[in-house]
Amino acid sequence: MITTDVLIIGAGPGGYVAALRAAQLGKKVTIVEKGGLGGTCLNEGCIPSKALIEASHYAALPPKAAQAGVHYGNVSVNFGNLQDWKNSIVHQLTSGVEGLLISRNVSIIKGEASFLDPYTVSITGEKETIVSFSNCIIASGSTPVNVPSFPYGERVLSSSEALNLSEKPSSLAVIGGGYIGIELGTVFANFKTEVTILEGMNSILSGFSEDMASIVSHGLNSKENVSIHTNAKVHHIESNVEEVVIDVEVDGKPKKVQAEYALVTVGRKPNTDQLQLEKAGIDTTERGYIPIDTECRTNHSHIFAIGDVTPGQALAHRASLQGKLAAEAINGDTVDATDYVIPAVVFSDPPLAVAGPSEAELKQAGWEVEVHKFPFNHNGRALTLGAEEGFVKLMIDPQDQTIFSAEVAGQGAPELINELALSIQAGLTAEDVSLVVHAHPTLGESIMEAADKAIGFPVHSL
Repeated sequence: MITTDVLIIGAGPGGYVAALRAAQLGKKVTIVEKGGLGGTCLNEGCIPSKALIEASHYAALPPKAAQAGVHYGNVSVNFGNLQDWKNSIVHQLTSGVEGLLISRNVSIIKGEASFLDPYTVSITGEKETIVSFSNCIIASGSTPVNVPSFPYGERVLSSSEALNLSEKPSSLAVIGGGYIGIELGTVFANFKTEVTILEGMNSILSGFSEDMASIVSHGLNSKENVSIHTNAKVHHIESNVEEVVIDVEVDGKPKKVQAEYALVTVGRKPNTDQLQLEKAGIDTTERGYIPIDTECRTNHSHIFAIGDVTPGQALAHRASLQGKLAAEAINGDTVDATDYVIPAVVFSDPPLAVAGPSEAELKQAGWEVEVHKFPFNHNGRALTLGAEEGFVKLMIDPQDQTIFSAEVAGQGAPELINELALSIQAGLTAEDVSLVVHAHPTLGESIMEAADKAIGFPVHSL
């Protein structure tokens, strides 16, 4: 049995960041992880998927380059080399996490944790370890939802298996048109796999506004090897040694889809069912999420929960923020995890990014909203990049001109949204942003131009 000031369950972006911050604040910290350090994000999610996305952009470059008069020969993809490159990036980052934890004297235990009572956890691994703690942070993350009617198997893949395919599939059916399905579907489409996307809602990327999702939908539909079916209800998947056959109803009409593999991306669930939270008396929702207050505390003031196990956006950077704040709350600092703007990004083609509530959400909440939009096809840098599809949109409070929220669609969106998140969190007005001199020619000028429109003095648009 060991004792510790702070026990952290899970070493993903929330858990390891919490451990590092708690150690910085002088706490004795123990972290337990049953998988690899870095959690899903570094090992099976954010980082490997973005590596494959970037590689797929290389494969899709020749047609785009040809428009500028630059011609390539036939493109081939060696999936073995691709996986080696991806895995080297993952190894570099996970090794870095381990080095940081060790340098801060954080004790690392490999194994699976379960509560014995509100102050004690059992860890099963190579040997059983009992840990007594003063404070605990639950950061055990989430896993893909396994649908009983089409469970994962040899040809029915979760995102984890799709990211580790050793060969390029000739065809792939993607069940679910959310951000994971669209990101990975685009990867394989760029590698010339025949991709069929089956989405149950009436549009893909339902969490984004219609004009954002339509840009991505238009781009995918323009590819000869991609087909998108919305209002698609999948009933059954039959799998054999060569292919899957999917029984699906599209707009009320039965249809069969055949593919070499099926990728199921219909959501994720919190990893709380194996923690035996009931022994610690920790409250959960019907879906297994752990309710928290503004300081990330559970119904026990000394036990915290962060990241995907809590209700809200399942985003790595949200988990990291909560990890820092939970550690600071344990240290006695006053924190409020709700007082932050959390941007969300999908690395589609083109990518999308948002910060703050949507126009519809603002209006539903009773706010008056002014919307000002600047298109990328008016931006010189976007044209030189061949990236004229996209825009910057600002939602403005007409009373005082502060920025409620923002959307960016198009190349560079994942980077551009950070300036806008800062502007919103700082309470800046459209005029404040308009007065910031943006370098020329850059995509960032579109933010200034949208702000110019908001104050009534547009320069490069009507």
